[in-house]
Amino acid sequence: MASTLQQPTVTPGNGFAREKARRQSEHARAERERKKQVLNLQRQRVLSQTKSQPGRHAALEAALAQIERQIAQLS
Repeated sequence: MASTLQQPTVTPGNGFAREKARRQSEHARAERERKKQVLNLQRQRVLSQTKSQPGRHAALEAALAQIERQIAQLS
């Protein structure tokens, strides 16, 4: 007797669609976390520059405010 291999059918109820959605969601979450890490590093750099370059304090404060707004948007 010969047996045939059956390919799984892709229907919304069998988990394939849910798995794809889960992976997309996880990818989006990881991307947001990566962006937040980059912004936090920028924030730390600006904070250190405010101490070492007091003449640029106003510009650095504006940059810091912008970075913090971007972090808040990702949260």
